[in-house]
Amino acid sequence: MSAEVQAAVAAAFREEWGQVVATLIRVTGDWDLAEECAQEAFSTALRRWPRDGIPRKPGAWLTTTARNRATDVLRREAVGAAKLRELAALPPPEAVEPDESGVPDDRLRLIFTCCHPALPFEARVALTLRTLAGLSTAEIGRAFLVPEATMSQRLVRAKRKIRHAGIPYRVPPPHLLPSRTNAVLGVLYLLFNEGYSASAGAELVRRNLSAEAIRLTRVLAGLMPDEPEALGLLALMLLHDARRETRLDEAGELVLLEDQDRSRWDAGAIEEGTRLLESALRRRQPGPYQLQAAIAACHATASKAEDTDWAQIAALYERLARVVPSPVVRLNQAVAVGMAEGPEAGLLLLDELADGGQLAGYHLLPAARADLLRRLGRAGEAAVAYREALALAATDAERRYLAMRLAEVS
Repeated sequence: MSAEVQAAVAAAFREEWGQVVATLIRVTGDWDLAEECAQEAFSTALRRWPRDGIPRKPGAWLTTTARNRATDVLRREAVGAAKLRELAALPPPEAVEPDESGVPDDRLRLIFTCCHPALPFEARVALTLRTLAGLSTAEIGRAFLVPEATMSQRLVRAKRKIRHAGIPYRVPPPHLLPSRTNAVLGVLYLLFNEGYSASAGAELVRRNLSAEAIRLTRVLAGLMPDEPEALGLLALMLLHDARRETRLDEAGELVLLEDQDRSRWDAGAIEEGTRLLESALRRRQPGPYQLQAAIAACHATASKAEDTDWAQIAALYERLARVVPSPVVRLNQAVAVGMAEGPEAGLLLLDELADGGQLAGYHLLPAARADLLRRLGRAGEAAVAYREALALAATDAERRYLAMRLAEVS
């Protein structure tokens, strides 16, 4: 298979997956069937495009192929007779559906459609990431700090509720968009996180995901200019993304924040991010994304690592922990306290977290503990913690970094 075909299929997956799945869900009402037929359409593309050539409109080709597959499946099932008639009446994939939602972007409309308020918040976000963003169940599970099997069950229950309750899959009208905004923000936040720092695999950074999350959040912020959390989330993304080029060295090795070349940070992104954050904070409705953006701004605006206001960052994490009582937030707060007040103070908070057991299996907990122990000169204990973190880390770059630190303290 030529590199051109491989690149075309990969690009089609990034750009068309959500639309293909959404088209089939809307008509069949069966999320599993829609995903299965979409997957088969992409598999068919891998077989046929090398022989027949890349179609002029890959999305239309994939939608037609997936729809034909769904038709075949439903034809074999008596219960699918009515849905089969609906499929036959579908307009061609090239036709554009009329839209009255006011959402100007196709993919963002799909995310609003998927984030139905009848589902629990986490189920809405997880189902959208799985269905429209194409993230694996394992990736979504890691984002929510639950095993893959647990996340799989949550997705199954969400799909079952949609089916049994007859929840329609359609773009909501403008007056219903606010009830779905929090879930949409959650989807975009986790999509960016998976792109900025992948949960597993050879690549630590998946630029296509983080870039798409920024693009969609920019559209959302333009659509809802008075929603401070949309502005806060866009600011957060830009402030983090400004450091993207310095997070790995030329050999692909992880570079810690304190060691990054700050002269290479994107000054334009930092300026825009801080401006957006200030605009959001002026509305005096601070939420979790604005607080995280404020933390990111403390890092981004420090001219050198020693100038970082760790006391301010620790205070912001403490406030964030009251808004979002998450063990991951508490972990970050412990690290900030360790930097502001000394490693011993940070270790006390980390030990409390470890005793609670909520972060069992999360590699950053032993990694943070190892770093604080290393700073204290307690090399033997640090080595034990580095080994634990190394066994849990899921990306190659993180494993190499932890192995290097382990060698240092050993």
